[in-house]
Amino acid sequence: MIPRAEELARYTLERQHPLTRTWVDDARRLAILTEEHAALDILLAEDLEIAAQRAQRLTPGKPAESMLNRWVAVGNDLRVMFGLRFENLDPAKPFVDATPMTRSPEPRDLPGLAAAAQEHYGIHRPRYVRLWSAEPGVEGTVPDRRFLAAPISELQPSGVPPGLALRPAKAVDHYEEALRAYADVDADHPHHREEATLQDLDDLQESADDGLLFDVTVHGEWAGYAAAIIKPDDALGLPAYVVRELVLAKRHRGHGYGRHLSALLAQALPDPTRILIGTIHSANHSARTAALQAGRHDVGGWLQLPLSPAGA
Repeated sequence: MIPRAEELARYTLERQHPLTRTWVDDARRLAILTEEHAALDILLAEDLEIAAQRAQRLTPGKPAESMLNRWVAVGNDLRVMFGLRFENLDPAKPFVDATPMTRSPEPRDLPGLAAAAQEHYGIHRPRYVRLWSAEPGVEGTVPDRRFLAAPISELQPSGVPPGLALRPAKAVDHYEEALRAYADVDADHPHHREEATLQDLDDLQESADDGLLFDVTVHGEWAGYAAAIIKPDDALGLPAYVVRELVLAKRHRGHGYGRHLSALLAQALPDPTRILIGTIHSANHSARTAALQAGRHDVGGWLQLPLSPAGA
């Protein structure tokens, strides 16, 4: 039987980093998590019409039932909500999400998790099972993205270089320059394109419409973008702004500006009672270092449990 959203929320809350439990009252966070699980996990487990729509769009020819979330006992008293997902909605990059679970995963659980994922979703040839843990890692898994967060009240700019500032942007007037900024980083670090990509123009314009897009400027010259969004399903049940974009043009990199962007963005956002949170790939050392130097904390992250292709 599929648990109620409130039960999933309790499981999720108990697995959060202890530091984050001091930032927000548990009752408020449980309410947010309950809404998230109802709107995503429960819906995708019960609504066959949505499953059919997803199958038609992402896996033509596969049965709709194969797209449903499933609540599965995998052994060692561990129960998990499995769901089929796709990296950036790319049909060629399926994986199995196993985020809602009754407790944090341990190395002894991994064979059961892999076997169950293959049993229920092997028809889609998923590449890995995605787990979430507040710990730095679990032996037998591969690090993915880390969540870095802090209350806005704690992110105070300090020692900001002269001339570095943010200004509100009503339109995405420098998108081509931002694309070049990413291309420059990709050229210098070919692995970077697997770790981070520029947000879509429409997404950045959405942030602008909400008053959450800012031009990074150096002595008045455009130097990059900083953007946020209020998106609870990326916020671990915290009342948060999620970092949508932090990018610097090549000519402005290497001057120590990056480590100030999180705090400058935090202080530019309209609600100082919220948390600033965002994900950074574990291999993106420069971005992670900048976020940590700004005062954000590593509060957990995604882990990948690689799967062998079905039938291999």
